[in-house]
Amino acid sequence: MKTYSINDMVGGWFIGDFEPSILRTDAFEVGYKVHPKGEIWDTHFHKEATEYNLLVQGRMRICNETLLSGTIFIISKGEVVSPVFETDCHIICVKVPSVIGDKYILDPNTEQEK
Repeated sequence: MKTYSINDMVGGWFIGDFEPSILRTDAFEVGYKVHPKGEIWDTHFHKEATEYNLLVQGRMRICNETLLSGTIFIISKGEVVSPVFETDCHIICVKVPSVIGDKYILDPNTEQEK
């Protein structure tokens, strides 16, 4: 058996085409994300990856919907999101595929790439 600490990973990501990881693959990414209440998260989209998310704990707003603990939500490639974390949120995220640099930040006022 091997063991690892999530504290040694970057931004909660522990599987994907990056280091450190417990499994290096370009097929998908897995992360355990913790977003504190009120954290400002960039308006963004992915050109190649689709995200499959489980809101394990918390309440957030995204795409004009309020999500509660236990909600599974999918962000399709090309879909623009600007999440608002209304409470501390714990999210398990799977991105398919794992593509380094596939996060495009938008100006929230103009929705033009920064």
